[in-house]
Amino acid sequence: MFSKPTNNNRAAQSAQPSGRRSDTGVTMNNAPTPAKPATPVIRAASLLGADLVFEGSIHGDGSLQVDGAIKGDIHVAQLVVGEQAHVEGTIRCGAVEVRGRVIGNIEAQTVKLHETAFVEGDITHGQLSIDVGAYFQGRCQQFRQAQNAQAPQAAASSSPFGQTQATMAAPESEGHVIEFDGHRG
Repeated sequence: MFSKPTNNNRAAQSAQPSGRRSDTGVTMNNAPTPAKPATPVIRAASLLGADLVFEGSIHGDGSLQVDGAIKGDIHVAQLVVGEQAHVEGTIRCGAVEVRGRVIGNIEAQTVKLHETAFVEGDITHGQLSIDVGAYFQGRCQQFRQAQNAQAPQAAASSSPFGQTQATMAAPESEGHVIEFDGHRG
């Protein structure tokens, strides 16, 4: 435990960087220790259980799995709506998987409606997947780059059908809807 240093131990101690020695004989450096590289923190998804009913908005940067009922808007990075879940409100996420019931609009980069999904509302998406058996009533629109959205408007103004008017409506997202008034002038 405590022993007198031998010649080998003295050589090892003299090879250590100079610093202040404490009463116990341990060398203490005043130099800061290098920081360890930050590792990404993997967090488990937050869970709203089947026996819970939540009213209000949910905002966060993490993942959420809903097995209960929510009446309000959801803004998270990733959302899973379980088979027995019921969500009534607007959903804005990076990725959404729906196995249960959603009444309201969905806006996400990727949306997957499983065969047990029931969705009434519009979906704005980058990628959309709908399994056989899923129920979806509403409109779907895909995000588009701003430069690609200008081409259909230019094409509509030079239409052979006369004075077809094209209007561009942009929802809050990056997506665009093109509506045509089909009257001939």
